[in-house]
Amino acid sequence: MREYHDTEWGVPERDSRALWEALMLDGFQAGLSWITILRKREAFREEFRKFDPCVVSEMGEKDIVRALANPGIVRSRAKIEATIANARAYLEMEADGESFSTFSWSFVGGVPAKIRGDVPAKTPLSESISIALRKRGFKFVGPTTVYAWMQATGLVNDHVPGCFRRNEV
Repeated sequence: MREYHDTEWGVPERDSRALWEALMLDGFQAGLSWITILRKREAFREEFRKFDPCVVSEMGEKDIVRALANPGIVRSRAKIEATIANARAYLEMEADGESFSTFSWSFVGGVPAKIRGDVPAKTPLSESISIALRKRGFKFVGPTTVYAWMQATGLVNDHVPGCFRRNEV
């Protein structure tokens, strides 16, 4: 966890595909600890073909059954099906000329929002993003999941005061 925190968590991510992958992993994390997902991340990447939305969007029942049998990932039919639906929603955004990165960063004016005080589980901003994602067809993107994603991808900087990463990112 320390290496993840010190090198990856909270670093602003601008790549649309990487932002989408992070959102999918945070969706799988719902109800579980992040360390569980982090330990399974490579198996998720293998199962979901490096989180290529074009490939994931074409997954069908045979692929779902295979994923449900994979002990390396979280075996939740609803979350697997949501990931496939979310790939389709992502591609629909792209087809409409809307970059997922531009969409994501537009909520914070292109720069990480700083949180002061206690670190919340969700914010009015994560609620707004959650609503916007659901309007576009995304699933498993509630405000708590969205806030965790915002933290992981640097859309929000809530490294606590005194943490060396706070000023770096």
